Amino acid sequence: MESWDGMTHKRWFQVMIFFVLFFLLVWLISITDFIFLPVVQTIGAVAFPIIGAGVLFYLAKPVMHLLERFKVNRIVSIILVFLLMLLLIFLFIMFIWPIVQRQVNNLIETVPQMINMAEDFIYNWQDNMAAVPDQVVTAINNFTQNIPNHIDSIINYSFGFIGGFIGQLFTIIAGLVLIPFFLFFMLKDGERLGPFITQIFAKEKAANIRSLMGKIDDVLSAFIQGQLIVSFLVAVMVFIGYLIIGLDYALALALFAMLTNVIPFLGPYLAVAPALVIGAFQDPMNLIWVSIIMLVAQQIESNFISPNVMGQKLDLHPLTVITVILAAGSIAGFIGIILAMPFYAVAKTIVVHFYQTYVKSKKNKEDALI
Repeated sequence: MESWDGMTHKRWFQVMIFFVLFFLLVWLISITDFIFLPVVQTIGAVAFPIIGAGVLFYLAKPVMHLLERFKVNRIVSIILVFLLMLLLIFLFIMFIWPIVQRQVNNLIETVPQMINMAEDFIYNWQDNMAAVPDQVVTAINNFTQNIPNHIDSIINYSFGFIGGFIGQLFTIIAGLVLIPFFLFFMLKDGERLGPFITQIFAKEKAANIRSLMGKIDDVLSAFIQGQLIVSFLVAVMVFIGYLIIGLDYALALALFAMLTNVIPFLGPYLAVAPALVIGAFQDPMNLIWVSIIMLVAQQIESNFISPNVMGQKLDLHPLTVITVILAAGSIAGFIGIILAMPFYAVAKTIVVHFYQTYVKSKKNKEDALI
């Protein structure tokens, strides 16, 4: 019979103990939530400006380093980066936003007309399709009769969302005010974070942690920079395509495509939905043209742009992406969908790094025994 001391050195036993302790920790946290709830609320209050500054940090860092290569002082480089951001915001507000606002207003004004056209189509279809099963006709009648109720529900939900948004408006404004301050110190002192954390560890462990932090930095940089660049290029391609076929509200739809493409894998399907609806009311042939434009844009993006922009640093399987996004969406809603993939990529990087460290350590011990 195997001794207790021998069993404790077995890998399966250590893994089992780990999971037991992990779930015990989760249970203890759940019954002492009165202690952790204030901490979570405090973290939530500063999460928005930190995340916003973090995204801008990975966009601004390459520009800052480029300026430093030309012997520009770090503080001066940061000031120039801020001025460049303000210039881009100014150009967007002056030249792009008025067009988008006008197109969105025109779209809102045509929504009742589009609803009437949809109702007329359904009624004509019912009158001319005598062979339609009674169950289908009943379902269509119920839907058309309840269209006003559906519209009221959408309006009530929208007002409820706006009310909640207004309730959070002060927090959002405070977060927007804090973002530039967080961003400034991230750009100024971000490189000191690694040495500050690792100074309490032994030399070998400190090197290992610095290696891990470098991998996390590379993954976040590849994801944030790559995803935003890819989304921008996809928006440019679909905008050109929409202009060629003469689709209404082309710029607004292209900007919507850029925003939704930030969501990996599911973004393109969300982006094409309003374009298909608007295109169908304008001309039924647009259903084909819009589908072709989005298909061509996605093929160019997946085969040429993403491999060159993001490289192979993320290595995320599509099935994994779908699973993570759906799980994050059910837990944290839209914010969870946006943040799911970078969090997953970082977690995967940490797990792979420690596994490789364990394998390397085990191999070194075996070599030492030989």
